[in-house]
Amino acid sequence: MTSNGHLIEIQKVRKSFGSQLVLDGIDLSIAVGEAVVIAGPSGSGKSTLLRCVNGLETIDDGDIRFEGRSVPGAGKDLYRLRAEIGMVFQSFNLFAHKSVLQNITLGPVKVKGMSEQEAARLGRELLERVGIPEKADAFPADLSGGQQQRVAIARALAMEPKLILFDEPTSALDPEMIREVLDVMRDLARDGMTMIVVTHEMGFAREVCDKIAFMDEGRIVEEGSPEAFFEGAKSQRVKDFVDKILRH
Repeated sequence: MTSNGHLIEIQKVRKSFGSQLVLDGIDLSIAVGEAVVIAGPSGSGKSTLLRCVNGLETIDDGDIRFEGRSVPGAGKDLYRLRAEIGMVFQSFNLFAHKSVLQNITLGPVKVKGMSEQEAARLGRELLERVGIPEKADAFPADLSGGQQQRVAIARALAMEPKLILFDEPTSALDPEMIREVLDVMRDLARDGMTMIVVTHEMGFAREVCDKIAFMDEGRIVEEGSPEAFFEGAKSQRVKDFVDKILRH
């Protein structure tokens, strides 16, 4: 953690894919225990920003600091960083040929050197926490989308991360499953987990998060509390976005 209490500091970050500028001078700081939602239209750079935070993409310019240290581009330091930053993807990314419990325990055993028994105990505790303790021996194909996503959250938690990134975790789910995944995320936020969430679920953003950053065309247009975002947006772009949501 830096002296000013920020776990993550994103400073003037730029990223292009070929001739397309995807991130155009992003500045964003996240304090320990903060839940931050990144909102905005598709193609605004939200997912790319998340992938840069944990080193899945390298930045072209600027700096991303985690606990005061720049996010490395490669090597052992990057693996160490990834052990401290969990990520939950839109498409679950579970190993189909491994049981639910094996999916969760793989990281703690391989990366952290935990014993299989200890990892299994931790895995069962986490399955309890995400509400599916009875699914330990099932395989991903036997689970609903919502259950798979809850396993993915348990897997991220098994590494005891300091930060979890959620990249549109509910966008592949039907409405009933969305609620069960958001409930788990709500509990994590209440427990003080630092999280950055890219989502279109604005009800969740309004109720749970400490801060909303609105992105458009690779820039953060506006950033503030949920109350300021929904009731006192300064820019016309954000006002239009909020109006659409409230009408919807």
